[in-house]
Amino acid sequence: MGFQIANEPEADRVLDQYPFAVLVGMMLDQQYGMEHAFRGGWKVLSRFGNLDPAAIAAAEPDEFKALCSTPPAIHRFPGSMSARLQELAALVESKYDGDVTRLWTEPDTGKELLKRVQELPGFGKQKAQIFVALLAKQLGVKPQGWEAAAGDYALDGYRSVADVIDADSLLKVREYKQAKKAAAKAAG
Repeated sequence: MGFQIANEPEADRVLDQYPFAVLVGMMLDQQYGMEHAFRGGWKVLSRFGNLDPAAIAAAEPDEFKALCSTPPAIHRFPGSMSARLQELAALVESKYDGDVTRLWTEPDTGKELLKRVQELPGFGKQKAQIFVALLAKQLGVKPQGWEAAAGDYALDGYRSVADVIDADSLLKVREYKQAKKAAAKAAG
């Protein structure tokens, strides 16, 4: 079936073809619309020419920042996010020899997978749990105990980007997030 997170066919094809683009999208999914965040890899590929972690890590920072900032930018904070993207690419290059899939294919347990994801720049516990759920639900990566590692994001429903499979589910996830924010605001 393929990804349908970016709500843009070309960007979704990049997610299907380049595993690093999926990780980039998850990294960018912060204070930015989900579908826009997951277009980040496509934007970098179209402007930079590739999504090779070694090349991204080695890119001249100011030039890379400029290409990430070109409208439409990769994020609403393109400067800090371009630096974080280079940091992420450098980690993938040094720790996984540039093969991002090793991040999720090598762990035998969900706990180990969650730990690896939390080592990534910009991935706190919640984002790491969502990414574990996304890997399981959309890519079939289900090491033993992945559900416990992903927490509530492993459940059926429309809680996060892990549950976005089309435009309708994107709206349902957005509604769920808005309801959670409203409930938190009312309680606090």
